[in-house]
Amino acid sequence: MYYKIKFYIIKLNQATTIGRYKWELIILLWLAFFLNQADRQIFNVVLSLIKKDLHFTDAQLGLISSALIWTYGLMVPLAGLARDSINRKKIIVFSLLFWSTATMFTGLSTLLWQFILIRGIATGGGEAFYAPTANALISEYHHKTRAFAMSLHQTALYAGIILSGFLAGYIGEHYGWRFAFYLFGGFGIILSVIMYFRLRNPVAATLLPVPNQPSVWQVFPLFFRKPTALLLSIAFAGMVFVNVGYLTWMPTFLVEKFNLSLTNAGFSSMFYHHTTAFLGVLAGGWLADRRAVKRPQLRLIFQAVGLLLGAPFIYWMGSATEEWQVYLALAGFGFFRGIYDSNIFASLYEVIAPQYRSSATGLMLMFAFLTGAFAPYLLGKLKPTLGLSAGLSLLSLSYLFASLCLGIAVLFFFQKDRYREISAPLAQAGKG
Repeated sequence: MYYKIKFYIIKLNQATTIGRYKWELIILLWLAFFLNQADRQIFNVVLSLIKKDLHFTDAQLGLISSALIWTYGLMVPLAGLARDSINRKKIIVFSLLFWSTATMFTGLSTLLWQFILIRGIATGGGEAFYAPTANALISEYHHKTRAFAMSLHQTALYAGIILSGFLAGYIGEHYGWRFAFYLFGGFGIILSVIMYFRLRNPVAATLLPVPNQPSVWQVFPLFFRKPTALLLSIAFAGMVFVNVGYLTWMPTFLVEKFNLSLTNAGFSSMFYHHTTAFLGVLAGGWLADRRAVKRPQLRLIFQAVGLLLGAPFIYWMGSATEEWQVYLALAGFGFFRGIYDSNIFASLYEVIAPQYRSSATGLMLMFAFLTGAFAPYLLGKLKPTLGLSAGLSLLSLSYLFASLCLGIAVLFFFQKDRYREISAPLAQAGKG
């Protein structure tokens, strides 16, 4: 009897400890994800200062940004596989330490190849390993609170981009662009040390064998048998193309066209867009979940409408002649981008079986980021001749093309692809 009571006391203490720790985990991962997004945005904010100091061309600056996104796209599938075979705590801590060190060393760079190697390849490669592993760790500690915990974690993305836009601009303006990299990189290194001692793996992750999952390359042929999945991936690539181009060049656009200070440009270029994008995500997710139960194709329709209505705001964003018009355009662009974002993976999962979804997500991300990475370089290449205003306005064509892809998927392929996904498991069960 004594041992039974002692056993239940131990179990109760473990449950209480885990209950407290799972929220500490969210705080730690929120800070890491904040730096993940902030470190990625620093270069874009201080880009004009780097150009003035090191005399890089616009095409070279765009190439540095593209190198990071290309590396990220190539490494994401590998990161998804690593999360199931390597200690997740070690992946997160090492990833944070690696990209933060690379961020710090970016401040020491003076030559183009150094920026490409340190800023592009090292930072992008380190960042790629964070998100898949962090989301998996959250899902293992949070069961009934999983959606809320992941939503809290996701807010770090918006906060990281908005606050880094302001802070990096202020630091670069008053203390030099190099100090911005030193400061953010240094904070990341300190946080990695704290996380080394505070972060831990769930007991289940160390005791239970991980089921074999199909690799990304095994899922690749599935996209060609499911035109809806392929068209969703092309549309996602179109959205990422616009987003990466906007994130890279918008601060510089505001500095050059309206003579804004770097601090003001860094904040304004990110705040209006991402604030309304957050509202759009909530609105799109709520509407889709209510309406798509009986008509799942509505998820794709919401996405297509979001892209279609967002395109005019992107055009206006580049062609506006007044500062307030740019901010209004950024707000409209952000809101309808959020409508699209709310169903990116939910739409894909309507036509992809559960056992293939993890690898399919990695493949979709890889294709989108490898494609979107061309945007910073192309805008930089066109900037001396076409101009940044025209280049940003032309990004609207990518939204229109992506919307067209989703419309084709809804009209010609979605019902058939979804029927195959539902009927296949039933047929297998009948054979059994």
